[in-house]
Amino acid sequence: MDTTAHHYLIFETAGGFCGIAWNANGIVRFQLPAKSAAATEQILRRRLPGAEPAKPTPDVFEAVAAVKRYFAGEATDFSGIKLDLSGQDAFFKAIYEAARRVGWGRTTTYGALAKELGAGPEAARDVGQAMAKNPVALIIPCHRVLAAGGKIGGFSAPGGSSAKLRMLELEGVHVGPEQPAQQSLAL
Repeated sequence: MDTTAHHYLIFETAGGFCGIAWNANGIVRFQLPAKSAAATEQILRRRLPGAEPAKPTPDVFEAVAAVKRYFAGEATDFSGIKLDLSGQDAFFKAIYEAARRVGWGRTTTYGALAKELGAGPEAARDVGQAMAKNPVALIIPCHRVLAAGGKIGGFSAPGGSSAKLRMLELEGVHVGPEQPAQQSLAL
């Protein structure tokens, strides 16, 4: 069996249409919800042009069920899902491994993840780049990684940072509006 052949499935959740792609080694790509199956498929196939639609393996079926539970608002743990991150460099893999330990309803920051990996504050930018390039968003919960000061930060999924906010709110995390850097003293 060719372990590099990619297969995919488009499926509907309470949050919209998601896509998942896999090979014999694990899940290689996850597409966060879009409004239509066609839009999700187009994004997924752009990132994996040779992928073919297929019936999910038992492991992929379990991942799909977990995603459906997540978007239905049920606390879900994706840390046991087998991934194939073979295209990633060692530091990004370490970042992704650390991010996978951030559980439901919890958040961390780019800087805190860098520190956890033994890197200095300058590595926070590398953590941000890893999150932006995360091939399996949600399964590696990049939406739970915030900018310094608990600010929402960027999000490269459809809907941008508003999608990140919706996912956090689904988990009971409320990120407040941006606070002004300085407040005037009203007398």
